[in-house]
Parts: sequence; structure tokens; C-alpha cells
Amino acid sequence: QVQLKESGGGLVQAGGSLRLSCAASGRTFSIFSGGWFRQAPGKEREFVAASSWRGGSTAYADSVRGRFTISRDNAENTVSLQMNNLKPEDTAVYYCAAKNSPIALAGGSYDYWGQGTQVTVSS
Repeated sequence: QVQLKESGGGLVQAGGSLRLSCAASGRTFSIFSGGWFRQAPGKEREFVAASSWRGGSTAYADSVRGRFTISRDNAENTVSLQMNNLKPEDTAVYYCAAKNSPIALAGGSYDYWGQGTQVTVSS
């Protein structure tokens, strides 16, 4: 079992930056990848970014590529999402997720989820 806890959400003006962090606990040795998803009002949850837990690979949604950066700190069992040049369309609840499956980072089912953190970008 893995537990995830997000932090770092908030309100920011367009063009600003936020850094989200996700702390993992429990059976972290079983995690293959950690990632971030988001869900805007009235929309389905969508993939944002993911990283192999031990830093081998990363993947990004086209909508955030070049603006967001995912990173890992294995010593602290955390995965972070640095979000730069934020746009109003980035407004959503952001969820940290992890999975044990070695399937491609953006594919397969994620097994563990955090509670979500709100990111609001004003125009």
C-alpha cells in the first residue's frame, strides 16, 4: 500500500509559477512511476506528466510540454511538478498518482492517488 499527499497548490496570475509536491509513504519500493493528473470543472481527468520513480524517464502532455517540469527526490520519496508560464486553462484540481506497472508512463492504470490540490490561474 502507498499513500500520497500533495501540497503547493494555490492562486496565481497568468504567467506566474507554482511548484507542486507529492510525498509518498508506505510500500514505496514497489512504485514504478509517479505522475500528475488534473481535472477541470466539467471535464474528464487528464494526464499531465509522469516520471519513473528512480529517474529514468519522463513523459508530458502536449499541452504542458516546455512549461512544466517533473522531478524526483528518491531520498525523500517525493515527486514534484514545477509549473511555469501558467495559463488560465491550467486551472484544475491536480492529483498526484503512482503505479506499480512498468507499462508506459502515460499509459496503464495508476494504483494510488492523492487527495488533490487546487490550482487557479487568473487572467
